[in-house]
Amino acid sequence: MRELVYYVAVSLDGFIAGPEDQFDTFLVEGDHMEGITGEFADAIPTDIAAHLGIPQSGERFGTVLMGATTHAMGMPDMPSPYRHLEQIVFTHRDLPPAENLRTTTEDPVQVVRALKQQPGKDIWLCGGAQLAGQLREEIDRLVLKRQPLLFGSGVPLFAPGEYAPVQLEHVRTRTFESGVSLTEYARRR
Repeated sequence: MRELVYYVAVSLDGFIAGPEDQFDTFLVEGDHMEGITGEFADAIPTDIAAHLGIPQSGERFGTVLMGATTHAMGMPDMPSPYRHLEQIVFTHRDLPPAENLRTTTEDPVQVVRALKQQPGKDIWLCGGAQLAGQLREEIDRLVLKRQPLLFGSGVPLFAPGEYAPVQLEHVRTRTFESGVSLTEYARRR
């Protein structure tokens, strides 16, 4: 069965973007990039990967999920940033049609449960905090790209709310000279 993987960059103080939704201070150069792009090439926007000569084989992910803010913030000049994947944007906004991009107002939990029953590669939860909060109970893996950065405030990993505790098991951590660490957790079953 397909897994829902929340794979995201996060500051040391737990924010996926700063107080003004900025994320451009996350390190995109350094020794961590080779390790990350080797394993998570499917999570690089299609045009950027092509420009950098990074092959996207679809080995890891087949679908990417994001909220409207993440979609708009991340790639404002690319209406279909991950054309190599099935892209689902949860929104009430009207977005122009784009290649391999579907917008929906459906319940994210129901969409994820249906996707998990279909054959294919894992499902990448790209963000943001509201969508991650709605899907907490469905997340099978949490992969954090911890950045040596403090925002102080901003967009948290999960939107505040009243949630039941979710037990996770540490799978692995890889630390790079850049100060970035890649830590993976799996849901305890």
